[in-house]
Amino acid sequence: MLTGKKITLGIAGGIAVYKVAELVSGLIKKGAVVKVIMTEGAQKFVQPLTFSALTGHDVYTDTFNSPRSGGVTHIELAQRADLFVVVPATANIIGKVASGIADDLLSTVLLAADCPVIICPAMNTVMYKNPVVQQNIAKLQQLGYHFIGPNCGRLACGTEGPGRMSEPGEILKYIAGFFQPGDLQGVNILVSAGPTREPVDPVRFITNRSSGKMGYSIAKVALQRGANVTLVSGPVNLSPPAGVELIKVETAQQMHTAMLERYDAAEVVIKSAAVADYRPLQVADKKIKKTADDLTLSMVKNPDILAELGQLKKHQILVGFAAETNDLDTYAREKLHKKNLDLLVANNVASPGAGFDVDTNVVSLYYRHQQVEHLPLMDKQQVAQRILDGVVALLAARRDGKG
Repeated sequence: MLTGKKITLGIAGGIAVYKVAELVSGLIKKGAVVKVIMTEGAQKFVQPLTFSALTGHDVYTDTFNSPRSGGVTHIELAQRADLFVVVPATANIIGKVASGIADDLLSTVLLAADCPVIICPAMNTVMYKNPVVQQNIAKLQQLGYHFIGPNCGRLACGTEGPGRMSEPGEILKYIAGFFQPGDLQGVNILVSAGPTREPVDPVRFITNRSSGKMGYSIAKVALQRGANVTLVSGPVNLSPPAGVELIKVETAQQMHTAMLERYDAAEVVIKSAAVADYRPLQVADKKIKKTADDLTLSMVKNPDILAELGQLKKHQILVGFAAETNDLDTYAREKLHKKNLDLLVANNVASPGAGFDVDTNVVSLYYRHQQVEHLPLMDKQQVAQRILDGVVALLAARRDGKG
């Protein structure tokens, strides 16, 4: 699978360094050629000799130590690699790369890299949630850097939450995905994401708290797994993954039209958008002035896009979402069958770490044939992976005549 693939591994200074030895061992067993760069901080946790023994190669720690070939160290390591992995990636190295800083060997090699780069964050929860760190991560994602993790759990500092480095097995599986055709190669996937806005007058609208993060994560992961992705998005503050066909909409009726126009060409439809159930019956052409103590809005029901897609379904795998605050299991099973879905992703938005405008989620996957899979707290990209694992299984079952 990885035989002969040249992988440069950049190790930054964090307590999770000890886990990287397991990752390196796994890469070597699969036939990869691994070169390791360690920062000064990383060497405080694990000695370079460990990685030298595992890889059979010198470990690089100094910008001015040239490789035996006589070339320039940072160019040799950067441009002769098929893949670059930074693990663990601290807030410091993420910030350096996002800002174009090259003040040690690892940051210098990263700036010279012309291969895909995978970044595996690991840091304290508060640091990870810091807006500056999140801004740096978003910037790098927009530039095409790949991220896996972090996971949620108990950290070395004693806190609980996101920031724990993904497990070596997860990272190894993710790396392997770069060197084999994706399991969704060539599959046409239609994804909806974000909220809708229903205008009241020229300056006001009715909306909901959906950030679009779940749908955008699904679109990104589907692309990585080889799919052709069309993303129908309500208004969000997110950058679309490079490579998707992006259709921007505002209202539920606009999303209804966009989804139906592209439905026949889709093999998989994942409707994660939080569409407004109702809209104002009349939209004022001028701003409504504050003249009375009370204001009554007459509302009319919007099209039920998911139900309509279920009625029209022919060859598609149809995936829906249910965001509930109570009686999750009852409502999920009812929606799964009532709307003719193949898979329903349900979550209780009142649960800690789940719901709107957060980077994590806690979901349960309800399948048409009664199977239910309850997932733990994960970041939304990991949830997206598990949803798409389910989609792949459904596609395979359909091909085998079992779906």
